[in-house]
Amino acid sequence: MPEDDRLRLAVIVGSTRDGRFGPTVADWFASRARRRGDLDVDLIDLAETALPQTLGDQDEPAPAEVAALAPRLAAADAFAVVTPEYNRSFPAPLKTAIDWYYEEWQAKPVAFVAYGRDSGGLHAVDQLRQVFTELHAVAIRDAVILPRYWDLFATDGTWPRAGAECNTAARSTLDRLAWWARALRDARARSPYVP
Repeated sequence: MPEDDRLRLAVIVGSTRDGRFGPTVADWFASRARRRGDLDVDLIDLAETALPQTLGDQDEPAPAEVAALAPRLAAADAFAVVTPEYNRSFPAPLKTAIDWYYEEWQAKPVAFVAYGRDSGGLHAVDQLRQVFTELHAVAIRDAVILPRYWDLFATDGTWPRAGAECNTAARSTLDRLAWWARALRDARARSPYVP
């Protein structure tokens, strides 16, 4: 695929907790995305961005950490948010990271890759859909939901097992995400989005 037609996908690791499983899930999903040939993947780990926890006033200059991440988000054509479910919601550092930005999310599609206990992160995803809709992003219907993700390990320790349903879910989610990314990128090029 020609370089200028490729889509830029930002995969965001939403948990910063010690011992988190998020990087394992994000690496797996990013590797699936890279195999397609039409996506350039930027893996953004919030634990490495060191975004301030306290939001500034709109009139204040952005802190250096916020300013450093902004161009990566702005360059993305689509987002995949990898999140655990903590207490029927998503992690506070993810909400803070979302709230530091506004225009970077607008008129772009967002997919969710969630993991957790029995719900697999569905409660977190439901709330994130509302948050991103408020920011004028397009939360796509398809998602990768990983209930009891620890059961998806193969006997040799690899994750996920080759026959796990999440492999199919990742493929269909990436298909939908790429379709929306291309459609919205073309729409923004024809007519800039105004909220």
